[in-house]
Amino acid sequence: MESTRIHNAQSVLLSLEAAAATARGGFACLFSSSDEYETALIAERRAQGRYGRYGRPRSRWPMMMFVGITLMVVGTVLLYS
Repeated sequence: MESTRIHNAQSVLLSLEAAAATARGGFACLFSSSDEYETALIAERRAQGRYGRYGRPRSRWPMMMFVGITLMVVGTVLLYS
């Protein structure tokens, strides 16, 4: 009967140690610093196409505003010359 208790206590202890190791593993971080995390995050977003020319289609508003303001400046210069 004593050997059953010892065996049972050992199995409980082993399962407890395994559970503790699993719990510690859940809190492990893949990155050693925030710089590594940011670099990996940016690389992943670039791979998804969020940055750069081939991401979202560009808006035409900035070019239209530039052309409009340029025409206004040219018209003002021609008006006062």
